[in-house]
Amino acid sequence: MTTASLSTVPHVAIIGGGPAGLMAAEVLAQGGVRVELFDAMPSVGRKFLLAGVGGMNITHSEPWDAFIGRYGERQAEVAALLREFDADALRAWIHDLGIDTFIGTSGRVFPSDMKAAPLLRAWLKRLRELGVVIHTRSRWLGWNENGSLRIAGPDGERAHTADACLLALGGGSWARLGSDGAWVPLLQARGIDVAALKPSNCGFEVAGWSEYLREKFAGAPLKNVALALPGQPARIGEFVLTAGGIEGSLVYAFSADIRRAIETAGQAVIHLDLLPQVPLARLQQALAKPRGKHSMAKHLHRQAGLDGVKAALLRELAPADAFVEPAALAHWIKTLPVTLLRTRPLDEAISSAGGVPFAALDDGLMLKALPGVFCAGEMLDWEAPTGGYLLTACFASGRVAAQGALNWLRRLGVKNR
Repeated sequence: MTTASLSTVPHVAIIGGGPAGLMAAEVLAQGGVRVELFDAMPSVGRKFLLAGVGGMNITHSEPWDAFIGRYGERQAEVAALLREFDADALRAWIHDLGIDTFIGTSGRVFPSDMKAAPLLRAWLKRLRELGVVIHTRSRWLGWNENGSLRIAGPDGERAHTADACLLALGGGSWARLGSDGAWVPLLQARGIDVAALKPSNCGFEVAGWSEYLREKFAGAPLKNVALALPGQPARIGEFVLTAGGIEGSLVYAFSADIRRAIETAGQAVIHLDLLPQVPLARLQQALAKPRGKHSMAKHLHRQAGLDGVKAALLRELAPADAFVEPAALAHWIKTLPVTLLRTRPLDEAISSAGGVPFAALDDGLMLKALPGVFCAGEMLDWEAPTGGYLLTACFASGRVAAQGALNWLRRLGVKNR
């Protein structure tokens, strides 16, 4: 990294105006650094604002061990970040911005007004007061031969020189909001091995629903159902039937494991319990009652409360002979298999897996092969389900990378204010 000047106030360029980049800007500015932030979009925080549509789930209140477990294969690496800034610290930080929070019945944490915009406005006001300069419509194109940053803005491309650079460019989902993964080849060109970006918290496709199911029930929610993968405990929640498959919060909770199963075996089979509140024996007993002149649809409704999209999905996936034997039909209702063949496209996913491996970074999230270049946020190789876990780790990584940059500048001898 080419330094701006070792005799002036240290200067750090941040690329990316999402939660990780903005949090890094705050920590660096508070540390006495001159900060300029560049974002390709017309305004910062666009994906953050989208996450607030329908209710800004900022973090989660569950105990530490359960919280860390949500990060799967990367829980050890993410735990190191969250020890510096965990869910409680995040809530305290939000309160310091003048925004109250509350814990919902699910344990998720929300701003009191459920909105992202007031929080972002208060945050940007703080950053302006700290002297952070934000350049929008300014896309990072990589490095010049002398190490300066290539920035393409409304008036053309220019070279930008800084003492350090912090990259917080997001993953590869929702390109229209700025997370387009365009940074991957730029780092690869500098010898950084980047794990391929893959959909996470995404929908999945089946071989094809019947025309009846697709036309009548696409978009219908299946509420209070349980989903399980082989060898894993089931979880209760809800998801949505789509024209080509399934999506929604319950599916997202399993998305990493479903995706890996598809990568390994070419498909993944999940099992649904359409009536998790009804024990198998009781369901068998209820369905064994004579149905007389009632249709099977009416019988399922009267004896099991099963109708609508649940009944339609059962009819779609269970064999015809199961409907003549109550005991067999009850088993299908309790363990209905759904074969998933592929993820929906990356750009439709809520988030992405893959990115810069932690092995390529030091403890301060600086690239070992590119001294003075730090990485944070979703561009790191980790993933988590929805529920506040994504945002919490993005905030924490921004703080860790910013502190890493401050420490590196001090070691380098760049003067402070």
